[in-house]
Amino acid sequence: MRIGFTYDLRDDYVRDGYTAEETAEFDAIETIEAIEAALASLGHTVDSIGGVKNLSTCLTAGDRWDLVFNYAEGMFGFAREAQVPSLLDAFEIPYTLSDGLVFALTLHKGMTKHVVRGLGIRTPDFAVVSSPSELANVSLPYPLFVKPVASGSSVGVSAASHVTNAASLTATCRDLIERYRQPALVETFLPGREFTVGIVGTGARARVIGVLEVTLTGDAEAHGYSYANKKQVNARYQLVDDRPASEAADIALHVWNGLGCRDLGRVDCRCDGDGRPHFLEVNPLPGLHPVLGDLVILAGLAGVSYTELIDSVIASAAERIPR
Repeated sequence: MRIGFTYDLRDDYVRDGYTAEETAEFDAIETIEAIEAALASLGHTVDSIGGVKNLSTCLTAGDRWDLVFNYAEGMFGFAREAQVPSLLDAFEIPYTLSDGLVFALTLHKGMTKHVVRGLGIRTPDFAVVSSPSELANVSLPYPLFVKPVASGSSVGVSAASHVTNAASLTATCRDLIERYRQPALVETFLPGREFTVGIVGTGARARVIGVLEVTLTGDAEAHGYSYANKKQVNARYQLVDDRPASEAADIALHVWNGLGCRDLGRVDCRCDGDGRPHFLEVNPLPGLHPVLGDLVILAGLAGVSYTELIDSVIASAAERIPR
């Protein structure tokens, strides 16, 4: 097939003056090159497009593709990940991964948790706080965990995210709201094991490829898979298949299909004090760095090569191409 490739390259934004943290969700050139090489090795012709503005220019000029491999994050707004899918829908061009509705919903962790709770799935009690004054209405018991409501790659997650009193809660929420210009998500802290579940496929064909347990090293920030821990690789990863992991896999598939996610992604879960996993968040646009990507690490441990992972995305998306 002739495949268009949409993405946001971190280096492009850094050259425009954005910081490393502001561009943390964007991709290194190694990832872009790895995806292109995998697609080419599968026999496809790849047209490198870039972000939504480049895509708009290409579409206006009349460019079309059999399929677009969409890996673009977008830069602004809660629906930034939905921009490319929505534009492709308007031009009736099929693409990989989830649609704009899923991306707009899942980027906002609070909205996602409302829907997931409606599906009857366990998730920590929470509140979305748009200003420190709203904390007067939050009655969740300590300890709590606080993070930006619509950031990925653990941006905004640090040692300060774990709060044990009203003063630290106020300080952390104020800092996150001001620094990231978005509300803060306040959740009941879960002290147990942390899993990320890898999923490929869509609907009835969606399947779990493995459950990865993330444990922090001795040098790590405590209480969570923070931005610093992820950046410094202060974590160990191992596939697990015990009862809590199996429960996490069931939760992940329920969430995946309940939200309408497609092709490839991750669902993160964490256990409470009784060892029961709860849904934390879903990532339908997972990191695919060939060495450091959590899903790539999971797939490798499960015996799935990088090229096989990319091929599974194409195979799943190809079912939506009109015959």
